[in-house]
Amino acid sequence: MKTFAAAIALAVALPLAPLSAQEQAETRPTPQWVETSNNYTQRLIAFEAEFFPTGASSAGYEEYDGLVNDMSLDRDERYLAGARELRADFADALGRESNPYVRQDLEILIDALDRRIEGIVIEREALVEFSEVPQAIFYSVGQLLSDQTAEQRREKALELLQRYTGTAPNTEPMTELAKRRFEASRGEGKLGPYIVEVRESIDKIPTFAAGIRELFEKYAIAGADEALDAMDEQFADYADWTRETVLPLARTDPRLPPELYALNRRNFGIDADPQDTMREARRGFYEIRAQMEALAPQIAAKNGWAETDYASVMRRLKERSIPDDSIEEYYRDVNRQLEDKIREENIVDLPEYELSMRIASAAESAAQPAPHMRPPRLIGNTGEQGTFVLTTGNPTASAEDAYDDFNFPAASWTLSAHEARPGHEMQFAALVEQGVSLARLLYAFNSTNVEGWALYAEAEMLPHEPIEGQFVAQQFRLLRAARAFLDPMLNLGMITREDAERVLREEALFSPGMVKQELDRYQYRMPGQAGSYYYGYRKLIDLRTETEVALGESFDERAFNDFLLSQGIIPLELMAKAVREEFIPAQKAAAS
Repeated sequence: MKTFAAAIALAVALPLAPLSAQEQAETRPTPQWVETSNNYTQRLIAFEAEFFPTGASSAGYEEYDGLVNDMSLDRDERYLAGARELRADFADALGRESNPYVRQDLEILIDALDRRIEGIVIEREALVEFSEVPQAIFYSVGQLLSDQTAEQRREKALELLQRYTGTAPNTEPMTELAKRRFEASRGEGKLGPYIVEVRESIDKIPTFAAGIRELFEKYAIAGADEALDAMDEQFADYADWTRETVLPLARTDPRLPPELYALNRRNFGIDADPQDTMREARRGFYEIRAQMEALAPQIAAKNGWAETDYASVMRRLKERSIPDDSIEEYYRDVNRQLEDKIREENIVDLPEYELSMRIASAAESAAQPAPHMRPPRLIGNTGEQGTFVLTTGNPTASAEDAYDDFNFPAASWTLSAHEARPGHEMQFAALVEQGVSLARLLYAFNSTNVEGWALYAEAEMLPHEPIEGQFVAQQFRLLRAARAFLDPMLNLGMITREDAERVLREEALFSPGMVKQELDRYQYRMPGQAGSYYYGYRKLIDLRTETEVALGESFDERAFNDFLLSQGIIPLELMAKAVREEFIPAQKAAAS
């Protein structure tokens, strides 16, 4: 089951001197409808935090720092009973409320609860519950021990680790609680976890243990030795238990039950039939590949290369690798150039503060090998910024699974536009600054909304990049189109992994490590999620074109992009409604 913070723990700017929550409330009155909506949403937040306090903590609710999730055997029954009661209350309120925005938010909350309930019911009936405890603990501890987290919150990491390891009074080790839930979930006909996922989880345990120790050392959290020593013993035991108990029950077919895969797609924001999204993505794949084929000879001519096919040009570009000790500064320079272009072309309002960026630790790279944006605290933010986290490869990958997809100059442009500015970094900052309702902030948040903007940001910057950067931007767009048809094809049994691998290796031109990561994502890491990028992007560019047609010469690119950011991360149907009913009429009035 995905809680609201699980979506957040996936990604118009903060002021230079950030205001406290109280100061913000004094300077920017909250609309009455937002207050009404937030009162409803707070009930759902409090209810979910009883069961999953780590999610509430990662969203920014400090009162839940140091607490761990409920792993009791009757948790699901208690959650379902409470969720159904709360859903009935929200349905009653929907019949009473007249404000359209409050009604929209109630519908968002009801839909979130419906999907939570459905997910628990399906998983309890179909799956054996296996938890990758060491990775979960690393993520949870890392939420508190981070440069993005206010200093006064970091001390709670010790209490959190003590609860996880059972070294706090009246607690049990999380590894033992997870074993107990695994045993209780076993049943005739149920599917175990996918065998490859289980094996890889075992291999990564030492990396996560070392990563947690590094975090406690980096932030000088005293008194953690007992808990850290207990953690090492428990992680080693959990690895042995996983190998002896879980592996024999693991399934060899990664596919989920069809109803669970369909729910996954809805949770990630894809509300269209898979056949329709696959057809659109295949057409896009063809068109994007043709654009790469057209650019390749121009790049070859510019560089004096004899081979002009797009695969050869990509190979030559990747040969220009950036040394690991230079990659951060290289990306900083590219980001500065992108910001100059944004100002020069009047594309969107930029923040005045410097972009936050750093190199990932080994444990972070093992958990997420690709460069990514680490979102800021969204609730009660006191100045924390999102951080662009650069990776130099996966330390747990074998030599044949090495990456060469991010550490060469031509790749830096579109990755920066996507993760940094004007992509995710500005998107999350807008959430903090704009003060949207909690329902829209926490429960309307999904991959389609988030990644749609980031791909749109890539498209906005593509004309202003060097031709080599444009070429790789098209390659990554090709990947997003491939995701949108390969993910459902794999999960619906329409293609083999080997054939999907051939598409990503020979057509999209990604490294063995990247291809493996992609296929793992589609099959067992996040089945259903990968298609959300292209789906959200197509929706946004369609809305952009519709707006250009409606406004003609009075269309203002910067005003349009600022308006999109001001709406927060809301369902794209609501975004389109706001553009049609607010932005377009206002622009027409201003032009007349």
